[in-house]
Amino acid sequence: MQVKKVLTYAAIAFVVFYLYTQPNAAAGAVRGVFDGINTGASQLATFFNGVLNQ
Repeated sequence: MQVKKVLTYAAIAFVVFYLYTQPNAAAGAVRGVFDGINTGASQLATFFNGVLNQ
């Protein structure tokens, strides 16, 4: 249990450090994640429209 807590804090510290030292790259990574979610949702909507309109 202690190892999990240490790894969690280390991961949080890394994210904060990354955001502080590379804000443009971090913004690009977040933008990429949201673009992927948006694309997946769009494809899912297209699928359900195709299923329901037949």
